[in-house]
Amino acid sequence: MSRIVVKSKGDFSNLDKFFNKVEDAIRYVDLSKYGKMGVKALREATPKDSGETAKSWRYEIIHDKENKTYSLSWYNDNVVEGQYNVAVLLQYGHATNNGGYVKGRDYINPALAPIFEKIAEDAWKEVTDS
Repeated sequence: MSRIVVKSKGDFSNLDKFFNKVEDAIRYVDLSKYGKMGVKALREATPKDSGETAKSWRYEIIHDKENKTYSLSWYNDNVVEGQYNVAVLLQYGHATNNGGYVKGRDYINPALAPIFEKIAEDAWKEVTDS
């Protein structure tokens, strides 16, 4: 019968330092900068009729201290009849009053994709440059 023996020396202190650095980098990334970039990109990408939907974009940063997380979200406040968010109707499509259908147009995801890439790139630089 063969025996397998595993031996190791050292500890995980370098890995712990790396993960702490990653956590700190996320804290130092200026999410408001990216929030503003996202609002600008969404305003430019939003299909325009009256322009009301395009100018109704905003962002919000939420810091969950208990879970040590941050979230960046974009919202559009152009709501018709108190219940229909126009940005969502434009994105996914909607029925019309006369029984027709207006096909949606994916404009939100392409507008925000470069912002997400920039956040990831800048956070990675923060981690690896220190």
